[in-house]
Amino acid sequence: MNWEQAIQDFTYYLKIERGLADNTIQNYRLDILKLTNYLSDFDLKISPVEIAEEDIQSFIYIISKLLNERSQSRLISGLKSFFDYLIFEDYRKTNPLELIESPRLGRQLPDTLSTEEIDRLIDAIDLSHPQGQRNKAIIETLYGCGLRVSELINLKISDLHFEAGFVKVVGKGNKERLVPINAYTQKFITIYKDEVRIHQEVKPEFTDILFLNRRGAQLTRAMIFTIVKQLSKEAHIQKKISPHTFRHSFATHLLENGANLRVIQQMLGHESITTTEIYMHLDKTHLRSVLEKFHPRA
Repeated sequence: MNWEQAIQDFTYYLKIERGLADNTIQNYRLDILKLTNYLSDFDLKISPVEIAEEDIQSFIYIISKLLNERSQSRLISGLKSFFDYLIFEDYRKTNPLELIESPRLGRQLPDTLSTEEIDRLIDAIDLSHPQGQRNKAIIETLYGCGLRVSELINLKISDLHFEAGFVKVVGKGNKERLVPINAYTQKFITIYKDEVRIHQEVKPEFTDILFLNRRGAQLTRAMIFTIVKQLSKEAHIQKKISPHTFRHSFATHLLENGANLRVIQQMLGHESITTTEIYMHLDKTHLRSVLEKFHPRA
């Protein structure tokens, strides 16, 4: 088995068997290609079946000088998954990364925006601009529903169930979930959909996609990042933010206002509660108020 065939089979497995998103699959491919490029640079003609632990160790040692600890950890994790797949398919007996440890990472707390900062950012939107109402609806949806960027750009008009107070979202691994949506957020989506989008010439394949670009096609992830970056600049927000910042802010503000962690987990679509627990970085004043409100001895 050569590398090209192994990578092709692995990506097919990730897409069909595990149902991973295209971006995630691409990251796995890039991790493996870093290894194959290393082998090519040093003229090491070793197949994925033959490569040994010492070969991997040499590769990790060299590439560690180019990557930060978080990137190293993801690379090692991706390669471990690749060789686990080869074992699963009986191409190998052992995983050459079995004894290689990832760098120890501290839990990184996500950046969040205060409600005042979010209001400032939304106020910076120029509603006289042709895309103004669309951009306002996008930001309100990111913050009001806590969506991932991929979930936002793939949101369909047929997924809007406003009468029931929910939107249907397709998350990681093509898993569907219902996310509650408040009347405030519904209002801005409706304004965009019924007063702006209705006047666009929409390409046939995107007739059910909610948020469109000027050419009547689906927005890209990069475009959402550009919108957020430009708005943060105009609102003079000094923090380094991205579309995901609104998801972090959504979860943090819910938690600070007394929402149950399990409920937040369901709304965010996290498989594990430990992923949601990262939002427990509350200030001590809030923690004290919770104690005084709920503990019987308070």
